[in-house]
Amino acid sequence: MLETLKNAFRIKEIRTKLFFTFCMMVVIRFGSQLPVPGVNRNYFSQWFANQSNDAFNFFSAFTGGSFERFSVFALSITPYITSSIIIQLLTIAIPALEEMHKDGEDGRKKITALTRYVTVGLALMESIAMTVGFGRSGLIPNMNFLKGLTVVVALTAGSAFLMWIGERITEKGVGNGISIVLMINILSSIPSDFVTLFEMFVKGKTLAHGALAAIIIVAVVLVTIVLVIVLNDAQRKIPVQYAKKMQGRKMVGGQSTFIPLKVNTAGVIPVIFASSLMSIPQIVMSFTGKTAGTGIGGTILGMLSQNNWFNPSHPVYSIGLMLYIALIIFFAYFYTSITFNPIEVADNMKKQGGFIPGIRPGKPTQDYLNKVLGNLVFIGAAGLIIVVLVPIFFNGWFGARVSFGGTSIIIIVGVVLETLKQIESQMLVRNYRGFLSE
Repeated sequence: MLETLKNAFRIKEIRTKLFFTFCMMVVIRFGSQLPVPGVNRNYFSQWFANQSNDAFNFFSAFTGGSFERFSVFALSITPYITSSIIIQLLTIAIPALEEMHKDGEDGRKKITALTRYVTVGLALMESIAMTVGFGRSGLIPNMNFLKGLTVVVALTAGSAFLMWIGERITEKGVGNGISIVLMINILSSIPSDFVTLFEMFVKGKTLAHGALAAIIIVAVVLVTIVLVIVLNDAQRKIPVQYAKKMQGRKMVGGQSTFIPLKVNTAGVIPVIFASSLMSIPQIVMSFTGKTAGTGIGGTILGMLSQNNWFNPSHPVYSIGLMLYIALIIFFAYFYTSITFNPIEVADNMKKQGGFIPGIRPGKPTQDYLNKVLGNLVFIGAAGLIIVVLVPIFFNGWFGARVSFGGTSIIIIVGVVLETLKQIESQMLVRNYRGFLSE
């Protein structure tokens, strides 16, 4: 990794792209500190501090603390992520969108434009909901229509501007811009989380206990990162052989290739879906003043909160963990089913004269791919569950209240690896150009 970055800085074109990406990151962090006009930030900070569930902590981590500070980037890039997921799901359900998706570059541009419109619409709805919900209770002093409109416009514009920054990074920088925006937001909260861990488990302890705690914390983080890297790169290669055929006066075909099936085919999407689904009741109940531990509703609310899992003083709350695991497995299979179509792959192979050795073309190939894919998805989902549960276990058992967890580590490691691969590919393309120009 270090060698790749070292070589990249020697190339002016890539160095310029890296500098542009860095400047955009600075803009993102600056906007995260910029307050929305006319808002009482102390009110929202106090309200946020009083929330006992982890739903808002999860959202705050994804926004880099902008939500907690109620800055112009309070909504962050989450409306765009939600919009992308909605459009992707609708592409499977609506034939017109499916045709657009298959229509090459023109179709991709239309879907991108549609995603932008949906993003702005979602950001507008979320801004109005937050302004109305918090405005009259103290967020906006002496609230009136003009002040409310100012807050709505600022929040919506902030989210749209972050979307624009992400697209510019993709175009003029390195890596996927939206992913980098999300990564820099998550990274911004990690230093304060490590300070929290230091104060809880190292500071004030004896030298032996403090050193042991520090070693355990570093070991847990490193093991989790290594597991994520293995999970991210692991794949199953399905061999494909193409039959020889006469084309004109030449015999063509006969080459061998493979279909790369990633073990973690759905990436971090199942974790985000499961966490978001379980956080919705917590967010709704928090507005009604309901808290964990009061009555049946409070017990159910406690089960949905990740902060209460593995807590030895409240073992009943860990029942919600079973639901969380089931949701991750379900969404892993669901998302994979809409992104990889074994029927289409099998038909294309048959049309091109390809076959998997030992498997007949057509329906048998489809069944074989379904079987292999099903096993891979389960292994990938199991890996995801282990990664996300390690930080949750330490939060619940030892009371380590930190905002980053397995989901954050998966996103950070995945984005870093993908960005490095893109840098390497750009360097490789540049070397080919240099060779061809000589």
